[in-house]
Amino acid sequence: MYAVIMAGGSGTRFWPVSRRDRPKQFLAIGTDRPLLVETVARLDPLVPLERILVVAGAHHADTIRALLPGLPPDNLLIEPCARNTAPCVGLAAAHLAARDPDAVMAVLPADHHIGDPARFRALIAAAADRARRGEIVTLGIRPTRPETGYGYIHFDRTDTVDIDGVAACRVERFVEKPPREVAEQYLASGRYLWNSGMFFFTPRRILADIGRFLPATRARLDRIAAAIGTPAYAETLEREFAATEAVSLDYGVMEHADRVRVVPAAFGWNDVGHWAALADFGDVDDRGNVLRGDTVIVDSHGCVVQSEGPLVALVGVHDLVVVATGDAVLVCPKDRAQDVRRVVDRLAARKREDVL
Repeated sequence: MYAVIMAGGSGTRFWPVSRRDRPKQFLAIGTDRPLLVETVARLDPLVPLERILVVAGAHHADTIRALLPGLPPDNLLIEPCARNTAPCVGLAAAHLAARDPDAVMAVLPADHHIGDPARFRALIAAAADRARRGEIVTLGIRPTRPETGYGYIHFDRTDTVDIDGVAACRVERFVEKPPREVAEQYLASGRYLWNSGMFFFTPRRILADIGRFLPATRARLDRIAAAIGTPAYAETLEREFAATEAVSLDYGVMEHADRVRVVPAAFGWNDVGHWAALADFGDVDDRGNVLRGDTVIVDSHGCVVQSEGPLVALVGVHDLVVVATGDAVLVCPKDRAQDVRRVVDRLAARKREDVL
C-alpha cells in the first residue's frame, strides 16, 4: 500500500496564524508537531516513508522537505497550480501506475486530527483489503451532531462485507453539505456518515473512473504520464495540468462511481476545519477554554485563545475565538469561526499582501 497525502490546501479559516507561505497543514494546531508530520507519523509502520507521496504546490516544496527530511525526492509531486482534488489524485495515480498499477493507494488529507492512530491503521488496512479487489473504499465518520459543514455518505447496512471484524457497507450516494434540518434527519436515521475525504483504490481503478466521468482530465493525465521520467516532464506537466478542469474527486468521480464501499469509523477524527474545532480535541480547562501561548483568563468560559506574541487577557466573556500574532489579531464568536476565511477574502481584495 502507498499513501498519497494531499498537502495543497490554503487553510484560510486559521488566519492570522495560517498564511499563504505556511497554511494549516504546516502548523501545530492543537498538536505538538505540524499536522502534516502527524499525518505521516500515524501511518508508521503500516506505510513506510518510502511509500508515501505528498502532493503540493511548488511554493511549499521547501517547507515539506524540511518537515519530512526522509521523504524520497521523487515522492514529492508538484502541482503547477491548484486544480482541486480530482486532478491532484489523478496526478498521483499516474505516477503510481508507473510503479505498480495494482497497488492500493490511500488518499489522505494532510491536515486532519486522529485521536486513536492504532484504530485508524486497523481500519485503513481493512479498507485496503477491499480496494485490492477493485473496489473504491472510503472511511465514513459516525456523526455525533447534525453538522452542516461536512458532506455525508448514505450507506446500506444490508449490503455489508466483513473484513476481520470490520464492516464495509455499500455506498448508496454521496451528498453535499446539508442545511440544518436535513442534517438533523440524517443523524436521526442512522444511515448517514460524515465524508472524511479519505479514499482507497488502485491506480488502475481510479484512472479508469476518471476516464469514464472526466474524460478530458484523463486525456491530460495520460499525456503527463507518458512524459514521466523524460526531459519533457516539467513542460508537459505545466501545460497539461494548468489546462485541466478544476473539480473535486467527490463531485467529479465519487458521485457517479459504482462498486463503492464505506467503512463506518470512529477513531477520534476531526478535520480541524476552523479555530473553534480546537475545543473538540485540544486541552480544555475546567471552564471549557482552550488556551495556547501567553494568556490570562478571568471569569470567562468556552473560549479558544491562542497567542504567538503579546499577552492576551480575557475578562467576563464566553464562547469567543481570540488569536494574536505579531502583526494581527482575530476576535470572533465561536459559532462564526467558519467565516474567518471572509477576512482573508477582504484582505486580498484590499491587496494587503503583508498579512496574507
